[in-house]
Amino acid sequence: MIFSIITTRVQLQAKQEQINLQSIAQTATPYTYFSQPIIPPITAEAATIIDRDSKSILYEKNASVRFAMASTTKLMTAVVAMDYFKPESILTAFTANVEGVNVGLTVGDHLRFKDSLYAMLLPSGNDVALMIAQNYPGGEESFVKAMNAKAQQLHLANTHYADPAGLDDDGNYTTAHELAELAAVVSVDPILADVTATKSKIVTTMDGKKTFTLNNLNRLLGISGVTGLKTGHTEGAGDVLITSSISEGHNYIIVVMRSQDRFTDTEVLLSNVTRDVRVFTPNIR
Repeated sequence: MIFSIITTRVQLQAKQEQINLQSIAQTATPYTYFSQPIIPPITAEAATIIDRDSKSILYEKNASVRFAMASTTKLMTAVVAMDYFKPESILTAFTANVEGVNVGLTVGDHLRFKDSLYAMLLPSGNDVALMIAQNYPGGEESFVKAMNAKAQQLHLANTHYADPAGLDDDGNYTTAHELAELAAVVSVDPILADVTATKSKIVTTMDGKKTFTLNNLNRLLGISGVTGLKTGHTEGAGDVLITSSISEGHNYIIVVMRSQDRFTDTEVLLSNVTRDVRVFTPNIR
C-alpha cells in the first residue's frame, strides 16, 4: 500500500512537471536576430540594439563601457518621480535659471506633475528636472539617492547618478547596454511611453499666467517606426540618443553614445533592423 501511494505521488509530480514545462514552452517569446553580421558605419563610440520583448541583443559596440549620459539621465528622474508623485500632484519651482536648457520656470511657479514630465522630457528642461527633485521628500539630495537605489533595484551595476538633469559628466555615467535596459522599462510604462512619444505639447502653470510650448528634440520621432525616447548632449558626453521603434510588430531599443551625429547613426542602425532582422519562434511542442 505504501509503495502504491509513493508511486502515485511520483506519477502525479511528474505529470505536474510536464504540465509546467508545457506551460513555459507555450509562452516562449519569438526573438529577433540579424541574418548576417553587421558593421554599421556609425560615429558613436558605443551603441546597442536590443529586442525589448525577448531581451535578445542584436548588436553591440563597446556596450559595456561606461560613458557620461547627459540628459538621458532624465529617464531615471522620470522613473523615480513616478514612484512617488501622482499625475495631478502640484509641484513648486524653488530655483530658476539652471545651467543649460531651461523651460522658463520662475520661483513660485506651480505645475502639475504630468505636465512637468512633458516639460522635462520633450525640450529637456533642466529647471524642471531640478524642480521635480526638490519637491521630493528630502529634496534633491534624497532624490539622487533614490535614483541610485533604483539603479541597483534594476540591476544596473555600471550606472551612477549625481544630479537629476544630467549636467555632471563625471558623476552621471552608464553603459549603452544599461541605458537600453532602463529605456525598456520606460517604454512599457503607459504614461512615460505616451510622454516620450509626443512631438509637441502646451502646458500652463496652475495660475494660468504662463504657457509653455514644448517641442520634442527627437527629430526622428514618427519616422521609420520611431516612438521615442530621449536625447542628450553635453561637451563631455557628446551626442547621446535612446530610440524606441517598432518594426514588423517587434519593439526595439537603440542606443548610441558619444556620437558625432546621433540622428544619422541611429538612422543607419534603424535601416539595418528594417533590412536584415529575422524572427525566430521557438518550437513549443
